[in-house]
Amino acid sequence: MRGLTGEGSARTRGSIQAVSAALAVPTALALLVSGCGAGGTGARDEGPAHADSVAGAATTPTAAPSKSPDTVNAVKLVKDDPKVAPEVKRELKPCVADEYPVDVSYGNLTKGSSDDVVVNVLTCGDAVGVGSYVYREQDGSYENVFKAEEPPVYAEIDRGDLVVTKQVYEKGDPVSSPSGENVITYRWTAGHFAEKYRTHNDYGKVAGDSATPVPAS
Repeated sequence: MRGLTGEGSARTRGSIQAVSAALAVPTALALLVSGCGAGGTGARDEGPAHADSVAGAATTPTAAPSKSPDTVNAVKLVKDDPKVAPEVKRELKPCVADEYPVDVSYGNLTKGSSDDVVVNVLTCGDAVGVGSYVYREQDGSYENVFKAEEPPVYAEIDRGDLVVTKQVYEKGDPVSSPSGENVITYRWTAGHFAEKYRTHNDYGKVAGDSATPVPAS
């Protein structure tokens, strides 16, 4: 099970493992997220800046990377966002005390002057990803520029691209064993995220798996 976080950041390793029978679709978010609540910082995904040099002159100072924003209140961002589905907002509640099931990452996805904020909303009990969002800083406030709300879903930053992982189930798959996953890579182009790559991974079936199949509806 994943750790809870208020605004910590974690990246998935590979795929999201299925874990929720209540949703009939599981997920695995392989990195534990430490800290939960309204404060916390996520990992930034930036490469080093490169400076141009002039022959016979002193080296030009390295260009400053995009500014990392102050810690954002991801819970407030999501709850106040009219683009977020009501069912996701209902799911976003404290799991223990004031600890919320939210993963937050910072990185330069939209080529702005400040880092963007990626927010993943999970379920409390099973850490199923129910919504993934990207917020872009605009004049001191944050604008929702991407959302994915088909669980199980998880978004992360990979070398300046937005990578969204969704699990795939075929008829008869046990709830603990999806057949595979779709991994979709988006890139900020002309003021919006455009799909650039899509890969599908099939999971191998483990011999002797005794998981119970999903009952026929």
